[in-house]
Amino acid sequence: MKIKIFILTLFVSGSLLAQNFSGRATYKTHRKSPSMQLDSISMPGDPAMQEKLQAQFEAQMRKMFQKTFILDFTRAESMYKEEQVLDAPKVPQQNGLMVIIEGGSGSSEEFYKNLNEQRITNKKELMGKVFLIKDNFIEYDWELTGETKNIGIYTCYKAVFEKEEDTIELDFVDGEMQEINKTKKTTVIAWYTPNIPISNGPGNYGGLPGLILEVNDDGLTIVCTEVVLNPSETIVIKAPSKGKQVTQKKFEEISIEKSKELMNRFKSRDGGSAFEIQIGG
Repeated sequence: MKIKIFILTLFVSGSLLAQNFSGRATYKTHRKSPSMQLDSISMPGDPAMQEKLQAQFEAQMRKMFQKTFILDFTRAESMYKEEQVLDAPKVPQQNGLMVIIEGGSGSSEEFYKNLNEQRITNKKELMGKVFLIKDNFIEYDWELTGETKNIGIYTCYKAVFEKEEDTIELDFVDGEMQEINKTKKTTVIAWYTPNIPISNGPGNYGGLPGLILEVNDDGLTIVCTEVVLNPSETIVIKAPSKGKQVTQKKFEEISIEKSKELMNRFKSRDGGSAFEIQIGG
């Protein structure tokens, strides 16, 4: 029995080290949604209707912050993008009222990595305009802890990274927009498996001696639910090419300006109600 297990291990390891090695990993993501109430919005109806609308609002908020992504990878390249799912028809309530939350779905975002050249190409949409972010890998100074746990059939090892980010918060103070600079410290936890010996993972995460199957990063949780190695379907990976080419730093600067425009638009429409937008990370 030990000999059979040993031979099987050699066979699996050999197949993973082959030049044509490829795979597809499915990830479920969840981000903590802000606590929001509809109490401040003037709506007709009795308290029971208010409760129904609040429940519908919360359900759509949860849906907006829960997504499924697919990571296609080879030894040299990878593509990470949201799974395409058709939205269910929006059916009005009996009284004709319906709460609809409009926001960036992220469905057009594509995150390409070239592992050999240590570069990324990230296609993102911002307020109707498509950008092509070309930059180098984000390097994480991972600390390997040796702690283990199982994710599915894979034994995973814990890695920790402490990061410090400068963020900008936009807020109205006495009717005037202000930029508030803050420094935020976050602990990123990743679980990787050496059983899939590829230094990759979802989004911009990577740099570990195995595929990352779980990430916890400041309210964002990413968990792999399925891995298919060397699928029968040929995996073809191409870097996105359409969009305005910028660096990550330039994109963040554009994001700040677009957020200012959005805040001024809301301010002029609602008379300056207080709200906050945070940009960073």
